[in-house]
Amino acid sequence: MDKFVIRTPRIQNSPKKKLEEKVYKQATIESLKRVVVIEDIKRWKTMLELPDQTRDNLVAALQELKKKIPSREVLRSTKIGMRPASRKHFQSVLLLPTTRGHAVNKMRKHQDPEVAALAKEIYTEWKTFIEKHLDRPSIEVRSDPKTESFRKNAQKLLSEALELKMDHLLVENIERETFHLCSRLINGPYRRTVRALVFTLKHRAEIREQ
Repeated sequence: MDKFVIRTPRIQNSPKKKLEEKVYKQATIESLKRVVVIEDIKRWKTMLELPDQTRDNLVAALQELKKKIPSREVLRSTKIGMRPASRKHFQSVLLLPTTRGHAVNKMRKHQDPEVAALAKEIYTEWKTFIEKHLDRPSIEVRSDPKTESFRKNAQKLLSEALELKMDHLLVENIERETFHLCSRLINGPYRRTVRALVFTLKHRAEIREQ
């Protein structure tokens, strides 16, 4: 049969460059700028307010906040926003109390230039958006009572282990970080992590004092 087969030398084909295709990532509801998870807002707020917080953590929290535009109701309820600069103008726009200490507003005067610049950007963007959308209604979805009850109990156990009040920023920060790392679920990992933290903080004074 070989005499009927015409053999030709193999020609190496030069590898063709694959055209770079754009990869499109499907957007989720939470990724939308106007969809705000209040739990995340409160978590970033505690990061900003915790004393002696590192510069990297402050920048990380502000960068996350920059991705969102909370409604005026969220700004008012979480006190993440800003203190009105002018009572007549700004208070009527944002409907925020005039008490000091709003997390983002406070960061505008931070000694680190990057932290201060980020806070100013967020302040300006939120202020501009809310002024233009005062009449837009907002929708709020709350956690179920069972979840809230579990989390309150975890905060109580942590506060007792730390020998601090339940409303202390450190207690709130630890619990919120734990909840976030457990995908905002009251599941086995959340319970185990809380138990481990409570045990460690109760029995290791050197960690509790840090």
